[in-house]
Formats: sequence, C-alpha cells, structure tokens
Amino acid sequence: MANFSGYIAADELYDGPYCVLSIVDNRNFQRLLYEVLDHDPTEEDITRFFQRFQEALTARGLCLRGITTDGSALYPTPIVEVFGSSVPHQICQFHVLAELNKAVLKAVAQVRRDLKATLPKIGRGRPYRVPVKKKIRSPDRKTSRL
Repeated sequence: MANFSGYIAADELYDGPYCVLSIVDNRNFQRLLYEVLDHDPTEEDITRFFQRFQEALTARGLCLRGITTDGSALYPTPIVEVFGSSVPHQICQFHVLAELNKAVLKAVAQVRRDLKATLPKIGRGRPYRVPVKKKIRSPDRKTSRL
C-alpha cells in the first residue's frame, strides 16, 4: 500500500462453489485485498469486506478518492455505508459495453424471429405445376407425355 493511488476497482470472481472478492489499485494494478467465500456474496459480505479495507486505509493514513465496480447491485449500498457518499463510484466501461452488446444481440434475435414468422410457408422439393400437367394429360389425347 506504499504506492496507493487512491483509486480502487472492486470485483467478485466465481469459481465453482467459491467466490473471490478482490480490491485492486486501479492505477497501479496491484491487488490490495481479497477474501474467499464459500457462498454467493451478499451486501453484508461486501460491507464487511469494505470495512476491512477502510480500516487498513485508516491505519496507514490514506484516503479513498474513487471506486470502480462492475455494476452489480451488491455494491452501491455498502460503498455509501463504509466510504460515504462523497467517494465517486463509477461502473467499468467494459461491463457497460458487454451489457450493451447483449441487449443489441437480443434485439436482433427478436427481429429475426419476427421476420421468420412473417415468411410464407413453402413446401419442400420441386414445385408442382398443375397447369402444365393438365396440358400434357389432356383428355383429347390418348397418351400422355411426361
């Protein structure tokens, strides 16, 4: 924490039945704190995790200037409870773009389904041409040509 920039990124990583909470210095890209949980995190877990980090900052006389998260609903309340409302909280651009791409792909898939539903039903195989067959098998002819 000697080179702490004041800006952090907080995230959770799911690995099987475990969840790893981590805080990384957002400018130096060094992990500052992590915790492994054997369950999905709750707001209480995040609050407790942030309190541990705040205690480490206070013990070293450091302050937090900003925090970046993935946009999960787990973070806003614990951030305000532990760090106060004066610390800027932003959502990671990567996660915003990923959600935007998902929404666009979902909309495109819906439009394709709607368009497919409007297509006329066409049978399989070679089309059956009734007028040609009637002409070939006319009643005035004794034999038909096929």
